[in-house]
Amino acid sequence: MSGAERYFEQIKNLINWLEDSQLDKIKEASTILTEAIVDKRTIWAIGCTHSAALTAEIFYRAGGLMLINGIFPAGMWLNEVPVTKTSKIENMSGYAEIIFDEHNIKANDLLLIFSTGGRNNFPIEMALIAKERGVYVMALTGLRYSRNVVSRHKSGKRLFEIADLVLDNGAKKGDAVIEFEHFKQKVGPVSTVSGALILNAVVTQTVGNLLDQGITPPVYLSSSLDGGECHNKKMLQEYKGVIKYMTY
Repeated sequence: MSGAERYFEQIKNLINWLEDSQLDKIKEASTILTEAIVDKRTIWAIGCTHSAALTAEIFYRAGGLMLINGIFPAGMWLNEVPVTKTSKIENMSGYAEIIFDEHNIKANDLLLIFSTGGRNNFPIEMALIAKERGVYVMALTGLRYSRNVVSRHKSGKRLFEIADLVLDNGAKKGDAVIEFEHFKQKVGPVSTVSGALILNAVVTQTVGNLLDQGITPPVYLSSSLDGGECHNKKMLQEYKGVIKYMTY
């Protein structure tokens, strides 16, 4: 079996595992999101480096919820040189509080935090500050990964030990899953695939929940489709109090 075929096989197995183990958690997460939308509470999402790709996945996305406010802190995305500084910034003390305050995150808001290893300073500090200030924390992490590493935060806690609700992306320690003979390093990380699957399942379930309650879900229609811009403008106006990434 080729490397590509082996990777496909691993992903298929992971998808089956996610459906068996995470569906109840996905439904619970969607209930929390549904309540936040009905109550017009602000929803935030943040991840560091490659976990930030998951923030981008559910932010300002055709077919996605309008109400996800993506947070992309300077130095935490993979667009600056040298890119290695992102790892240093992720373990700086105090940066999370700056970002938290800069975005004016309030009590009763909902904060989604993405971190597969769940051990680095920034996501843990972000979660701790949120909890202290009455913000509900939903984490997407890799439990098998995180349980096998030591926290880099002074509290000794990992992200899954802080969050109110934990979604498990199924990643093992190191994330990559494919081994080759005579080559020590594994390749083929899985957390982005599984993370995007989980988050879009949560979004889809949330939309269904809202429809069951007779509420028109605030979902982006592609602006490439006829009527898309008009639809989006109307929905953005309706929810402008909890959408923080637009100027009106």
